[in-house]
Amino acid sequence: MDRREFGIGAAAQVAALAVRPALANVPAPYDWSASPPRGSRDAFVEWMVKNRGEDPHFLGERFDRFEQLIARHDVWEEADMRAFLLTPREEFVTAENLDRVYEWHHLNIGFGVTITGPHTVARMTNTLELKRGDKVLEIGTGSGYQSAYLSNLTPNVWSIEIIPALAKRTRALYDSLIARGYREYRAIRTRNADGYYGWEENAPFDKIIVTCGIDHIPPPLLQQLVPDGIMVIPVGPPGVQHVLKAVKRMSPDGQMSVARSDIYGGAIIPFVPFTGSHQS
Repeated sequence: MDRREFGIGAAAQVAALAVRPALANVPAPYDWSASPPRGSRDAFVEWMVKNRGEDPHFLGERFDRFEQLIARHDVWEEADMRAFLLTPREEFVTAENLDRVYEWHHLNIGFGVTITGPHTVARMTNTLELKRGDKVLEIGTGSGYQSAYLSNLTPNVWSIEIIPALAKRTRALYDSLIARGYREYRAIRTRNADGYYGWEENAPFDKIIVTCGIDHIPPPLLQQLVPDGIMVIPVGPPGVQHVLKAVKRMSPDGQMSVARSDIYGGAIIPFVPFTGSHQS
């Protein structure tokens, strides 16, 4: 999930394309029933090194951030806890930000785009109430971290990115991670397109997550959501968004309505604008 900024400078593009070393190779096949221990930092790191082949330094930082997520009630379901702990955020940031990968704040990844902070990612994802087998659509692939997270919750993930070069880079990253053993990422289907219009040929979706601010809920996305489906989306004027959980309701006579609730209890969570051809 990535906050979007579309002033794309040459320097940002060069930084985004910088080559960075691979961090891990996964030694064991993906197992939906396997979950790392959460009782202690040491037990978590030991299990993850053995089963996922990841760097103990980053694993320790991931566990420390996880404890903060729990303390702030940004993640609460067992499946979502597992998804956070199994997703290597360090694979989705640029080399210059590796020493800050598990900090609270969003980080630049080039192309004028940032990877959203882990607390916002976790709360928005948990609010989706994803069940195994749900079809989920993400609007704004960005770094790829959000879809990687989602792929630990369901094997049915679709993601749309509007910036062509970023879409290409992130698809290549997914493919390289799959080759290194992250087989869960085979669940992620990607597309370079305007996310306002969704992905009609693969609709309907059980859940939709939008990662940029807009002053209304896009009608095409509502149309592509199943009855009782959930969308999480920042809604409001530029820089003054509220992150909403929107549940699509259908009455017996076929009338549609949307039940909205603010997942931050009224707090303003600014996102950069949703852009695309719908503005013209």
